[in-house]
Amino acid sequence: MDEREILKRLEALRSEHRDLDASIDALLFAASVDQLQIARLKKRKLKLRDEIAELGDQLIPDIIA
Repeated sequence: MDEREILKRLEALRSEHRDLDASIDALLFAASVDQLQIARLKKRKLKLRDEIAELGDQLIPDIIA
């Protein structure tokens, strides 16, 4: 994966992460709270965060000290 593809993927993941955050907030303030659905969304959000971090690390060159 070249840098341009990584940046494109990162933007898509960040967008999905923001959308999940908004969905979780909306569910928390809804009249009927579905805890299972909220837990699933939070789990997906954590996976996205890990993938974002991994792709971000690929953009930073290794520095040999």
